[in-house]
Amino acid sequence: MNIKLKSCLFCVVLGFFGCESSNKNLDNPRQGTITIASDESFKPLVNALTNAYEGIYPNAHFKIDYKPEQEAIRQLLNDSARIIFSTRQLNEKELEIIKRQKGSQKFQHIATDGLALVTTKANSDSLVTMAEIQGIFEGKIKDWSQLKGGNQKGLITLVFDNANASNLNFVLHKFNITNIQGLRIISAGSNEKVIEDVRKDPLHLGFIGVNWISDGHSLASEELSQGINVLGVSKKMNPDSLTDYIQPFQGGLEFKRYPLYRDVYILSREGYSGLGGGLMTYIARDVGGLIIQKMGLLPTVPYPREIEITTGKDF
Repeated sequence: MNIKLKSCLFCVVLGFFGCESSNKNLDNPRQGTITIASDESFKPLVNALTNAYEGIYPNAHFKIDYKPEQEAIRQLLNDSARIIFSTRQLNEKELEIIKRQKGSQKFQHIATDGLALVTTKANSDSLVTMAEIQGIFEGKIKDWSQLKGGNQKGLITLVFDNANASNLNFVLHKFNITNIQGLRIISAGSNEKVIEDVRKDPLHLGFIGVNWISDGHSLASEELSQGINVLGVSKKMNPDSLTDYIQPFQGGLEFKRYPLYRDVYILSREGYSGLGGGLMTYIARDVGGLIIQKMGLLPTVPYPREIEITTGKDF
């Protein structure tokens, strides 16, 4: 064997073992550790999904950063988070950033969520129309007494988790609001703190992701639900009856009847079959849909159920 051929074989063998060694450092759908990020309004949902996945694959681990949505997207763009949970897809400018990095990007619509409006039970106002919500954010409605059927007086204070989070951004985009300087707005710091704040003051109107209070099997969800009202919202300016007011729970999210519904996406920049892709597949094709349903949201892919009907007759 000549020297040139020996050299080529050596390179092939070296490349093979080098590649094998490199692959050992890569995560896969069953094992590894990756960082993911999520808007804080989806914390109960993300915890439920990742805990269930880690229960199936003990060697799979997720480091989760909960932060305002725009910061989570920035983390994806900086390649410091493999996947993120978000209410929107990347825009053209953000996609261009990943393209310049020669990175890959994909998304998956996993659920329909609702932005819930909450007040303390001491505030007996429990119904509101979309037109009234828009009037509040446009600064035309400032006092609770201005609401149709309102039974209390006092300036309305809006309570959100964070200025850069999905809850506030969703409402501003929904009603095309560009200036909030004249509004009474408080940033509580988290969805849980929004609930705590609202309980204390009947003049405060809170905005939270409904998954914080919609899991009927969770003690934490039940405790958070205590002492607050979830407002029914109507698309009609002049509702005909109470049935026109819809709450942000599963019945209202189905067929997008609740006016303040929003989509939940997983955005990924994983360029190979890794742990992030494993979680996405689990949500789309396995019991992930059942977990989303249990959380009180509407899964994009419902968990299939087989029903056997016995009639007692032969056909």
